[in-house]
Amino acid sequence: MAYAGRVTSPEADQSHQPHESQPESPSRTGAAGDERPEARLERAVRAAEQALIEFEIAVETFRVEVENFSRLHHQKLGPMYARLDELDAQIAEAKAARTGDPEDVRAAHEARARVMPMPGVEELFHGWMGSEGLFPEAEAMLTDRPVRPPERVRPSEEARKLYRELARKAHPDLARDEEERKRRDEFIARVNAAYGRGDEALLRELSQEWEAGPVPEDRRADRSEELYARLEWLARRKELLTLVARELEEGAIGAMLRLAPDDPDRLLDEIAEQLLAQVAERETELGRLLGQG
Repeated sequence: MAYAGRVTSPEADQSHQPHESQPESPSRTGAAGDERPEARLERAVRAAEQALIEFEIAVETFRVEVENFSRLHHQKLGPMYARLDELDAQIAEAKAARTGDPEDVRAAHEARARVMPMPGVEELFHGWMGSEGLFPEAEAMLTDRPVRPPERVRPSEEARKLYRELARKAHPDLARDEEERKRRDEFIARVNAAYGRGDEALLRELSQEWEAGPVPEDRRADRSEELYARLEWLARRKELLTLVARELEEGAIGAMLRLAPDDPDRLLDEIAEQLLAQVAERETELGRLLGQG
């Protein structure tokens, strides 16, 4: 998966390449030049569809890594941040007890308030609900269904390979009618969920399921107006995806992932080491203050 600046550029640029790399040739036009007027336009639509699918794969891959990093960051590092806040509060309280200075007392109260803030609506639902509804873990708790949280920021190479193959075969943008799109939408939602958890076994099962399922007829539009409309829709879809990719890249988690594009999982370990060092420093300072008392 390409990070940050590479999410929006190579895949987006590919949408222009097929038009340049597929000139008319005798093998396609025939010796008598009897190629249908819509044939070249149809090829452009197919090429644009494939370029858009590759771009969507890149964006979705990065989105999964951003989401996994966010969850693992909270799970693994949350206790360390809480410990730092608690130590800061104890240090401030120890200073206030020693000096009795009103400013030190105020600082101690503020530090303690940061440890146990009054929860707002967002905090009350943190870890349970996102913009798309209940998180899988929360839904599992409410329905007694098991769920396996992500173990790594970046799914394994095999999982990524299976995901890309499934996305290319079953992508909703390849649908030619609403019924087929609905079937593909539902299937890809299951693929995305399995990929987000890095579940190779389930991805393999889904691959077998798709291969055994009905293969929709590969129909081509007969009228140029339909093909032009399809190209316009693909262009609008690419613009929307570009905005999504930019939002992911410019977010706090996306910025952190850019620090370790080759091994995002190691970044968590490095942050943990830094936090442990800060905890040790705070504990030493607190011990010194209490010893002086």
